[in-house]
Amino acid sequence: MNLFNQNKDNILNKNAPLSTRMRPRSFEEFFGQEHLVGPQHALRKIVDSDQIFSMIFWGPPGSGKTTLSLLISRLTKSKFVHVSAAISGVSDLRNSIKAAEELLGMTGQKTIIFIDEIHRFSKSQQDVILPHVESGAITLIGATTENPSFEIIAPLLSRSRVFKLKQLSRSHMKSILYRAINDKDHGIGNFNIEISDDAMNVLISLSGGDARIALNSIELAVASTEINASGSHIISPEIIQDVMQKSIPAYDKTGDQHYDLISAFIKSVRGSDPDSALYWLARMIDAGEDSLFIARRIVILASEDIGLADPRALSIAIAAYEATHFIGMPEARIPLSQATIYLATAPKSNSAYKAINLALKDASITAREPVPLHLRNAVTDLMKEHGYGEGYKYSHDYENHFAEMQNRPDKIKHNVYYNPSVEGYETKIKEWHDQRWNRKNKK
Repeated sequence: MNLFNQNKDNILNKNAPLSTRMRPRSFEEFFGQEHLVGPQHALRKIVDSDQIFSMIFWGPPGSGKTTLSLLISRLTKSKFVHVSAAISGVSDLRNSIKAAEELLGMTGQKTIIFIDEIHRFSKSQQDVILPHVESGAITLIGATTENPSFEIIAPLLSRSRVFKLKQLSRSHMKSILYRAINDKDHGIGNFNIEISDDAMNVLISLSGGDARIALNSIELAVASTEINASGSHIISPEIIQDVMQKSIPAYDKTGDQHYDLISAFIKSVRGSDPDSALYWLARMIDAGEDSLFIARRIVILASEDIGLADPRALSIAIAAYEATHFIGMPEARIPLSQATIYLATAPKSNSAYKAINLALKDASITAREPVPLHLRNAVTDLMKEHGYGEGYKYSHDYENHFAEMQNRPDKIKHNVYYNPSVEGYETKIKEWHDQRWNRKNKK
């Protein structure tokens, strides 16, 4: 059964949810993702020319993955089949693939199989699809909210192009909502709706960038309000709050407080203050901050502010990120807390951060400097004749596995990038470093 055709029919069904009825019928009605569907960009040209190949749409909920697929279904000459990974199994896949092969053999018409939430398919289920994508029997379009690198098997991923959708901006959300409010044929334009800027902002904030939630919520808000004396439905922030059963947030993930809280968290960890760091972590969690955003900042902190003073910090930070990705909230608060405490109480060093910045500065001004001959591999006799590899000292042939050489271009041979601190494990690195290179630590 082609579930996608059902979805297309629902657009015309007055009883379908507003988010379904308002699905765009052309790219002109599609708001957001200009980096993909702008007239000058590759995906738009591919769809317009009906040269569809296997692809994965990766993005947050409500960002337009299914909508893009629906637009493709309207413009392509291929048969379009929708499979939901949440409710379908291997037998459904095999039936769809078999029908696609028969159609291709009898009429030459290709089939595009759209798999919603493809990350829900196990590796064995994805293996079923692979040979048919490779043979060209089907074209795959997958939609996922999860990182395809982790959730899609490598062979299938290598045969597909990944397009990353961004979370819808506030301006895009407003455009989508006002289009629905003013549309009398498919939207709620016949209800004479009045919505204040405050109510609109609250609706957008509580929807978290998900257009589907926002549209269905405003439809419910209209249904729950009485018509006033002037024949209008007045939508207030309180009505939106009541309909969505969420508190009006003081925290906006795209606003100043988003950056203020993460800044306070980072500076508390850097300042070796675990209690303050935990407080700011709790503030972000309570406000609904993206847990993976927090985890990414913890990974950066581990290298930038702890670095080689405690090399284990990076491993713990990465483990916290992987745990957060694997288990999600609310349980992910525990590994995030563990990593925060470890980093806040670890010895601090920003030597790695400073070192790469200094090296990048030199790299940018010496980009045309040749690699010293003794560092080049002499893979041919001609290269040997030209001095490639001549004078290179193989470190393992020398005492302590160290042989001093000049390993940079002459212009920058005396520049120092890495200055070990005297904190934690880095004291050992400093001792090793100074002993071999015979120089004092520079502050």
